[in-house]
Amino acid sequence: MRTITLSDGVTTLPVLGQGTWQMGFRWYRRRREVAALRLGLDLGLTCIDTAESYADGGAERVVAEAIAGERDRAFVVTKVNGDGATRARVAEACEASLRRLRIDAIDLYLLHWRGEVPLAETVEAFEKLRAEGKIKRWGTSNFDLADLQELGPGACAINQILYHPEARGIEFDLLPWSEQRGLPTMAYSPLGQAGSLLRHPTMIAIAKAREVTPAQVALAWGLRRPGVMSIPKASRPEHVRANVAALDFQLTNADLAQIDAALPPPRDKQKLVIW
Repeated sequence: MRTITLSDGVTTLPVLGQGTWQMGFRWYRRRREVAALRLGLDLGLTCIDTAESYADGGAERVVAEAIAGERDRAFVVTKVNGDGATRARVAEACEASLRRLRIDAIDLYLLHWRGEVPLAETVEAFEKLRAEGKIKRWGTSNFDLADLQELGPGACAINQILYHPEARGIEFDLLPWSEQRGLPTMAYSPLGQAGSLLRHPTMIAIAKAREVTPAQVALAWGLRRPGVMSIPKASRPEHVRANVAALDFQLTNADLAQIDAALPPPRDKQKLVIW
């Protein structure tokens, strides 16, 4: 399993993790979702990403079932909502997430998006949680370059952002800046919004020529850069196995040129796309 290193220079994570957005909404899907996450753990996808806002905490409860008895193998990431991320609200949200996840400490706690509360206050709340042992490290989500520059150097472990061939604006400035400073990127929705890349003609053509799936093409594209990991959601065993198989597939220069022609890289600064 290939890995990335967090900004502390010590902690490593597999380049492929597991997302849980849209999990936890339906009770009759719970068993299948838990089984998929457990299979992912067995196959080395030890980083599981969730958030308090996913299914109003339902996704965190799914994660709790999936990691029951497997806590030592799972690296748990969850997020606090950006709106109203005050000292009191962050502390309260963390306690609620810990209860839903049924764990003693969160491995990585992210600010889900930039809100109106001053960053300094939210960071102070994160550091207090870390000092108390309730979180082990913290990071950001949906932060653009100016946000990270305002945050300044420090203990931010990772920045989670939307990144896939149809949303590659971060390649102009944010991604190079992060790579130069050893701040890794966690890419969400690597298969496009609502799996749009699975239906894209270019992805389909490359997949057919290389005898893989469009999803594997999209994942290989996102993982081609060092310092980038992806967290696709998979709620079926066959999708989990297919995602893992993508780690053994690499795009050729011709493949990459074909993607660039259809979905070109940015030529100037673009507004950060969220969701």
